[in-house]
Amino acid sequence: MGNCGTREENAVVAAHAQVQQLHLLQHPVKNAVAERKHTRISSDMSDPSTPRKIEDAKNISIYNDVIDFTLFELETITKSFRADYVLGEGGFGTVYKGYIDENVRVGLKSLPVAVKVLNKDGHQGHREWLTEVRFLGQLRHPNLVKLIGYCCEDDHRLLVYEFMFRGSLENHLFRRTATPLPWATRMLIALGAAKGLACLHNAERPIIYRDFKTSNILLDSDYTAKLSDFGLAKAGPEGDETHVSTRVMGTYGYAAPEYVMTGHLTARSDVYSFGVVLLELLTGRKSIDKSRPSREHSLVDWALPKLNDKRRLLQIIDPKLEGQYSVRAAHKACSLAYYCLSQNPKARPLMSDVVETLEPLQGRGGSDGAVQSVLGSGLPRYRVNRRLTTNSVHCRAIPNPKCSPAVPACRVR
Repeated sequence: MGNCGTREENAVVAAHAQVQQLHLLQHPVKNAVAERKHTRISSDMSDPSTPRKIEDAKNISIYNDVIDFTLFELETITKSFRADYVLGEGGFGTVYKGYIDENVRVGLKSLPVAVKVLNKDGHQGHREWLTEVRFLGQLRHPNLVKLIGYCCEDDHRLLVYEFMFRGSLENHLFRRTATPLPWATRMLIALGAAKGLACLHNAERPIIYRDFKTSNILLDSDYTAKLSDFGLAKAGPEGDETHVSTRVMGTYGYAAPEYVMTGHLTARSDVYSFGVVLLELLTGRKSIDKSRPSREHSLVDWALPKLNDKRRLLQIIDPKLEGQYSVRAAHKACSLAYYCLSQNPKARPLMSDVVETLEPLQGRGGSDGAVQSVLGSGLPRYRVNRRLTTNSVHCRAIPNPKCSPAVPACRVR
C-alpha cells in the first residue's frame, strides 16, 4: 500500500493556503446537527490528519466564479437557518434553501440556492468541506452540481450550491408518495449520472467520487442528473500507480467489495457503485432493504443471478413501470449493470463505455426496433484495457492550459 494515497492528502493540506481569511462573526448557526440518514462505512485505516485551523490563507480567487460569502449573508438568505427552509438532513449536516440577489451583495445575480451547513465534527467535517471547495471549485460540467460559493468563519463551514428543483433521485425512487419515474426518464438520469462520473474519471488528474448513490444524484427541472456532495472524493492514481490506498469510507450497499476489503481505491470502484444505482433504477428497490425477506436484503445479491439469465431477467424490472418499457432496452441496461457489478474490477467497463452504452437507449432509441437485441447474442463485451486518457469524455478543470476559453465547460461527446 505504501504511499499511494498520500499525495492527495498533501494536496488537501496545501489547499488551505488557497482559502481566503474572512472577518470573524459571532452569529451562531442553528439547526446544524442532524441524524445520519445513511450508514457510512469506515475502517481503522488511518488518514493523515488535516490541520483544522486556516492561517495565512489566500488566493481562493483562482477558482473562477466561486463566491466568498460571510456567515451573516448566509444567515440572511436562510432567515437564520429557519426550520421551514430545510431541504434535507444527513450525516454531513443540514441543507437549507435560500435566495441570493443584490440585496445580499451588490452585483449578485438573482438565484435560488441550496446552503449546506456542515456538522462540526472535528477534522473529518473540515476535511470534507475543503475537499468539496477544492474539487467543485475547479470543475464545471452540466452533470456536476455547481458550487456557487462557500463560507469559512471560526468553526463554521458552509457551502452554497445551485438549487436543484426536483431534489434527489432517492426521493423520486423510494418516497411512497412519489409518482413512479417513466422508463425514458430513468434512462435519462442514468446517462446524466454516468456523464458526471466520466467527467471526473477523465479530468487531467482523475478524481474518484467514492460515494456514488441515489441521495447524491440531484435532478433539475427537466430531470438532468447532477452529482453532489464531493466530501469523500479523492484524487486518483497517477503514473505507474494502480490504485490509491485510503481509509475505507462510503455507504454500505454501494461501496465496491474490493475497496471495502483492502482500502484500494480505483475509478472502477465508482463503476461498481454506478451498477448498484442502475439496478435501483431498473428494479425500484433500495440497495439495502431490511424490510424484505432475508434473501432479498441486498439488492445486488438478489438481482445479480437474474441479470445473466434471459428467462428471469425481466422479473427484476420495477412493477411500477407496468410493462411500459422496451424489452430490448431493458436487456441492454441489465447487461450493463451485470458488467458494472463484476467482482473483478478490471472486468468492469470504463464510465466512457457506460455512456456509449446508455446513449442509444435514450428517447426513441430505447424502442424495440432501434436497439440491437441481446437475446440471441448474450451479454455485450466491453473494452476494459483502454487508458483513461484516450476516452472520448473530456472534462475541463480550472485552470487547465489544455482547454481553450471558447470550449464549453466539460462537455461529453
